[in-house]
Amino acid sequence: MMERVIDRDGLADFLRRRRELLRPADVGLPDGARRRTPGLRREEVAQLAGMSTDYYSRLEQSRGANPSEPIVASLARALRCDLDERDHLYHLAGLAPPLRLAGRHLGPGLIGLVERLDDIPVFVATDLDEVLWQNALADVLIGHRSGAGRARNLTWLWFTDPAIRQLFPEEDWDAHSAAHVSDLRGTYGRRMGDQDVTSLVEDLVAQSEEFRALWDLHEVGVRRLPRKRFLNSEVGELDLTCETLLTPAADVRVRAFLPIEGTDARDKLALLKVIGTQTFA
Repeated sequence: MMERVIDRDGLADFLRRRRELLRPADVGLPDGARRRTPGLRREEVAQLAGMSTDYYSRLEQSRGANPSEPIVASLARALRCDLDERDHLYHLAGLAPPLRLAGRHLGPGLIGLVERLDDIPVFVATDLDEVLWQNALADVLIGHRSGAGRARNLTWLWFTDPAIRQLFPEEDWDAHSAAHVSDLRGTYGRRMGDQDVTSLVEDLVAQSEEFRALWDLHEVGVRRLPRKRFLNSEVGELDLTCETLLTPAADVRVRAFLPIEGTDARDKLALLKVIGTQTFA
């Protein structure tokens, strides 16, 4: 096993230069007054990347713990790195960059787009349903996804963690299960042989009898469950339409949940936005 070599000075310099190139407006933050330094503040980058200011400051000072792959991925998103910049950041951190078609990189344009959709729940996921980014309303609606890998994979959680099903009426569970499996079957056929796909399927087969039975049906297709009913402890049931936008390679998906006209979902989302702002401030 090769020893991990981190270019701490290079990493610190890259982080600082990227931070200074960004304006607050580039990441959806107000400009504010009396800004003494160019670009973003350290605490702003830390907040965008989901880490403490102290941890991020140590990285810019060429010290601190070795950053993990999820940390580096979060920094690449927060600093609006394109693919070449992302790969360079990984190399500086002593890590192998993800494959370019692995569906784990959010370009600055895509991040800028989804951050402007703050009136509806929105999340961005890989083609294996691993959540990479979600806004405050999605945090309130489906729960904040921390950690990495399986802890953020909605298909894995659906078949292994009963708590996630409590977000939906029980009479809709069978439809959700079938949609998860047929969607995964489509990805499996498109990327057959890729280790991340096969390991997820093998582990689900081993963990869930329900998944195993549905997988054996060989039903293939893109998720066909446009209308979703969510249960929320604050506002009750919400009727929403799920619109899915695919990137050209179809390896990253934006899912936006819109209120269905003729229901009270729009008013309930407005209330949840206030609740979410208070909760995650």
